[in-house]
Amino acid sequence: MSWGTMAHDHDVYMLLVESALQAGDAPALEKYVLLLEELARRDSHQLYLAIAQRAKGAMHRLNGDLESAEECLQEALAIFQGLGTRWQCGRTCFELGKLSQTRGDETSAGKHFSEALRYFEELGAKPDERRVAQEMTPTS
Repeated sequence: MSWGTMAHDHDVYMLLVESALQAGDAPALEKYVLLLEELARRDSHQLYLAIAQRAKGAMHRLNGDLESAEECLQEALAIFQGLGTRWQCGRTCFELGKLSQTRGDETSAGKHFSEALRYFEELGAKPDERRVAQEMTPTS
């Protein structure tokens, strides 16, 4: 008798990537994001490909390669929009906001954070709403 399903490599790598992204752990992102991207491309899995691209964007931001970060995040956002995955769109807009902050462009950061907030409010994703609101609050 079977009581569930075994996690596939895609799922495991996606969870490792997401954990590293939440922790801002660039070395872990470097370790797992390429594995997730390779599997997603091999299997034409668009959702996981976009998740990998978002994580790669964050990894590039953390490593100071802001141009590559922008490319990856925009690619991820386009895929998520095409899939209609609004929560993923919101999370990617949040990462674009973090990238704009890193660049010192608070106006652009505010636009990205507002867009992320709009997605999260539509979905009632309260924890994500709070995280975005925290980033939007000026520090003293």
